[in-house]
Amino acid sequence: MDPRAVLFYLFSVVTVFAALRVITARNPVHSALFLVLTFCSAACIWILLKAEFLAITLVLVYVGAVMVLFLFVVMMLDINLDQVRQGFWRNLPVALLVGVVVVIELAMVLMTSFRVRQSDVPPLPADYSNTKALGRLIYTEYVYAFEIAAVLLLVAMVAAIALTLRRRKDARYTDPARAVRTRRDERVRLVRMPAQPRDRSQP
Repeated sequence: MDPRAVLFYLFSVVTVFAALRVITARNPVHSALFLVLTFCSAACIWILLKAEFLAITLVLVYVGAVMVLFLFVVMMLDINLDQVRQGFWRNLPVALLVGVVVVIELAMVLMTSFRVRQSDVPPLPADYSNTKALGRLIYTEYVYAFEIAAVLLLVAMVAAIALTLRRRKDARYTDPARAVRTRRDERVRLVRMPAQPRDRSQP
C-alpha cells in the first residue's frame, strides 16, 4: 500500500476516535483537549492533500486561539455536568442521523476521489500556489456563498450573545442615554458652611 494512503487512514482513525471522545468524555477539559487532537489530525490530512494553507490556518486559528480560549473558559467556569448532560439521550437519535448522513457523504466523496487516476489529473505549473488559487476561487465563483456564510456566522454570534445575556439583579447597570443627558446641577451640590474659628490651643 502507498505510504501516503497509510498515513491518510491513520490520521482518519485518530480524527474519528478523537471526535467521538469529544462527545463521550465526562470531563469538559478532556473534551476540549480531544477536540484539539481532532483539529491537528484534520490538519495533517489536509497537508497530505496538498492543502497546506488550510492546514496552517486550522492550527493557528482554531488550535492556537479558539481552543485555548475554550480551555480557559471551561477551566475557570464551574460547569454542572449533570445539567449539561440532561438532554444527551433525548437528542441522540437526531445526532446519530446527522452523523450517518455526514459519513455517507464523506464516503462518497472519498471513493470518487480514489477512483481518479493520477494520470488523469493535469500537471500543475511550477509557480502554482494553492493559496492564491483558493483566494481567487472564493472571491470569484463562490463570492455569494462566502458572503452568505459570513452573514450566517454573524447572526449566530449575535444570537449566542443574546441567548447568554442575562440581567442580574445584584449587578449595577448604567444607562448610557441617561448618563449623557445628565446636567451638572443634578450631580453636583454646593454646600455653604460658616467658617469655624481655629482653636489656637491645639497644635
